[in-house]
Amino acid sequence: MQQTDASSPHQTIPFWQAFRFWLKLGFISFGGPAGQIAVMYQELVENKRWISEKRFLHALNYCMLLPGPEAQQLATYIGWLMHRTIGGLVAGILFILPSLFILIALSWIYVQFGDVPIIAGLFYGIKPAVTAIVFHATYKIGSRTLKNYFLWMIAVTAFIALFFFNVSFPLIIFSAAILGYFWSKKQPHLFTHHPAPQSNHKNGGVTLIDDETPPPAHAVFRWTHLTKILIIAGLLWCIPIIALTLSLGWQHTYTQMAWFFTKAALLTFGGAYAVLPYVYQGAIDHYAWLSPTQMIDGLALGESTPGPLIMVVAFVGFLGGFNHALFGTDHLFLAGAIGAVIVTWFTFLFSFVFILAGAPIIESTHNELKFTAPLTAITAAVVGVILNLALFFGYHVLWPNGFDQPFNYETALMTIAALIALFKFQVNVLYVIFTSALCGLILYIGI
Repeated sequence: MQQTDASSPHQTIPFWQAFRFWLKLGFISFGGPAGQIAVMYQELVENKRWISEKRFLHALNYCMLLPGPEAQQLATYIGWLMHRTIGGLVAGILFILPSLFILIALSWIYVQFGDVPIIAGLFYGIKPAVTAIVFHATYKIGSRTLKNYFLWMIAVTAFIALFFFNVSFPLIIFSAAILGYFWSKKQPHLFTHHPAPQSNHKNGGVTLIDDETPPPAHAVFRWTHLTKILIIAGLLWCIPIIALTLSLGWQHTYTQMAWFFTKAALLTFGGAYAVLPYVYQGAIDHYAWLSPTQMIDGLALGESTPGPLIMVVAFVGFLGGFNHALFGTDHLFLAGAIGAVIVTWFTFLFSFVFILAGAPIIESTHNELKFTAPLTAITAAVVGVILNLALFFGYHVLWPNGFDQPFNYETALMTIAALIALFKFQVNVLYVIFTSALCGLILYIGI
């Protein structure tokens, strides 16, 4: 029997059953946002029948419009829809918490044993794989997004602006959004493509939150609720950053991490690959928290662990605290771990705010072109930005010591092999990284 009572989703989906699912998802959410969304679609829409495809896509479209990791925000949205604020917090936190602990541990192993031949050899092979993965991501996003000449023009312009003129990433994103908004008024047909998860499942049977299920009571928009969420969010942002400023000073590494990743959190349109150029510009060029080579290694760790790919920022925070020895040489792990926690807090805080504050509005609306057109234009610009990132990684892999040094033919061959595996045979990213790591170990030890 189809549920029609506004409170029915809470009665028919036990909280602890949902809790167990979100906990499991936190440990198995490999494969980047596309893979994570596919897992949620298969489990929640097809297998468990907790939510209908239409409601799932409605939530997904909103999450794709936001800055931040769309898969984590989608989990937060559905958790909130089922079990109010506590459900959203549980789903969103469990999506990232296992990854944070794993990355802190792997970061410590990396800095402690990175110079050991076995570890160095593994990363020697992983770097070409990561370069191929970023090129492949450029292709996948581009093939889904660049459906007409106008979107191609945005992508090419974004690449030229970043690669040749070093235009700031926020300016590129802002310009694309404005252009998309105004151009959609003249030629709306250029912005009407909406990708959806691929599935052979035919909607049938009853879902607990179906197309016609009215929003539950907590999903009705109220100004008092919005005000409360914004006040709490403001305190959760202000109190830590004020405490860091008063105790350590504005120029301290931890305080600058909090401020830098606050800005990064508001600029992550298009997923982690889109914001990585902004992160490496700041973390490497401006603050010198880590080196370009370490950034590539961090991305490899991020690709190899569950959770959103943007969790690579935890590696950046760890390396920043460790490399600067913020608590002295006797407490390097503590300095790195606190850096990772600070970065994670300020990166993901706004993801929860956007869902808990905005979802009640979205539950009572349908997609409108004035919202989707800027997103489409931003995503097109992101294609050019990610291509620039791929070339950046390729340069540091193929010419690790600069253009004036010999070309590395071994890493070039491994990069080509990884590209073939990804493009022609659609090999899973984890298998590509694992195989490349083994090849790198064999070559490195044999040098």
